[in-house]
Order: sequence, then C-alpha cells, then structure tokens
Amino acid sequence: MEIIRTVDELRQRVAEFKEQGKTVGLVPTMGALHAGHISLVDKARNECQAVVVSVFVNPTQFNNPTDLITYPRTEEADCALLEKAQADIAFIPSVEEMYPEPDTRTFDLGPVAEVMEGPMRPGHFNGVAQVVSKLFDFTRPHRAYFGEKDFQQIAVIKRMVEIEGFDIDIVSCPIMRHDDGLAMSSRNVRLTPEQRNLAPGIYKALQLGKTFAAEGNTVAATKALVTETINAIPFMEVEYFEIINAATMQPISDWADAPHAAGCITVYCGDVRLIDNIIFF
Repeated sequence: MEIIRTVDELRQRVAEFKEQGKTVGLVPTMGALHAGHISLVDKARNECQAVVVSVFVNPTQFNNPTDLITYPRTEEADCALLEKAQADIAFIPSVEEMYPEPDTRTFDLGPVAEVMEGPMRPGHFNGVAQVVSKLFDFTRPHRAYFGEKDFQQIAVIKRMVEIEGFDIDIVSCPIMRHDDGLAMSSRNVRLTPEQRNLAPGIYKALQLGKTFAAEGNTVAATKALVTETINAIPFMEVEYFEIINAATMQPISDWADAPHAAGCITVYCGDVRLIDNIIFF
C-alpha cells in the first residue's frame, strides 16, 4: 500500500490505474478506522481493481469547534488496518493540501439537506459536499463507498453528484454493529465504560419501535415510544428522532405517506453525539 499526501501524486497514480484499465473505487473516511470502515474497503476491493481510501478530518464540516478538536486521530493504526485490507492507496493530506485557499463554494443541496442534521448542524452538509467533491475531482473514481449509518449524508452526496455532474456510482453499504447492537462509530471511543454499556439501548429502542409500528401503531406513537425509551436511560438524551420517507428524507406523519420509511435518530450519550437509523419497511 502506498501512502500519498499530495493531490498531484494522487492524480498521477489514479491516472496510471486507469491507463492500465483498472476500475477505481474510493472510500472517503475521516480516519479513526474500525470494522465498519473496513467493510467498505472490503466491498470496494471485491468490486474494483484499485482501491483508494482517504483519511482526512475535514474542518469545514464541523460546526462545533470542540468536536473537531476532540475527533480521534489514529493515523498509524489506520494505515495498519488499510494495509491488512489490501487498499492500494491511503490518501492522507494535510488541511493545507486540501484547502490551499478557503473553499467558499455553496451547494444547492435542496430538501434532503434541510431536515434533521441540516438545521442541527448548520453548514455541515455544505462542508461534506466541499470535501467529497474535491476527493471526487482528484480521483474521478468509478465507484465511491459510504456507510448507511450516515443515512442522510448519502442522500446529500447523491444530490451533490447530480449538481456537479460526476459520473460516479454511489454505493451504500449496511451499518456495521458491535455484537451488542451499537452502531460502529469513531466517536464510540469517547464513551466512558458505563456509557458504552448503556449505548446499545439506542438500537434496542429502534428495534422496539419497529416492532411497535408493525403492530399497527401510528407514526406519532412510535416516535414517542422510541424517544421516551431512550430518554429513560442514564446519560441519554434524544436530540431528534424523525421517521422519514427513505427516498426524500422528508418526515412523514402517516405510514401511507412513504413506500419505504426509515427512522433516523441522534442521541447525546453524555457529551458524545451518536447517530443511528433503522428501516421500518
């Protein structure tokens, strides 16, 4: 595996892959890699002849400066995992390399970015669009791989691809969970041992909500049950729980409003912000 830190070298190596007729897969990450990330790399490895993994904590998508400062950075361990997963390139640029000048672009991301994470984290999705569009421009991959834990983000990225006219397949990959059900996240390392023991309650509550909904209960009653169940757990506070049309990201008030519905939740466990989701049908 090569470690590349400059855009020029990345462009050159990817061009060489393409000259050799290789299909290029890109896995954008912010590092602090875990088995969830590696599942994306594995899928890219299975579907592409060359795999590029970016490791970059993108400052423009953090609306909370403390969150940016405390975000875990584990480059040495990340590279060891990527080497084992047989990635071809780990692209690990500096902030100055990614942003030699301020990125002032504003993306018209539309309704998919105006709900849930949109109002809760102003500017977040525009920052995501900035960095991912740069990575797409540098590599022009055939496919790019994203985890479904960031359910809304995938919709935003698909919208950005449409706006920018990229010819890239966006591949959604299932959430990877620990044995106790907690969605794998780089932020989990910030949980205290007691919080970590309680955090699986988020997914248990989502599963309870799915069962409750399947029994014929309303959207409003399902939202209330999940929210109250989690808020009753020590250290836990639901920031939002929305049941949405999985295609449009828009909240629904009746199960008949969507052919496919998903529940998206954000929970503070202490001061650690965790997200998760579940497909209802």
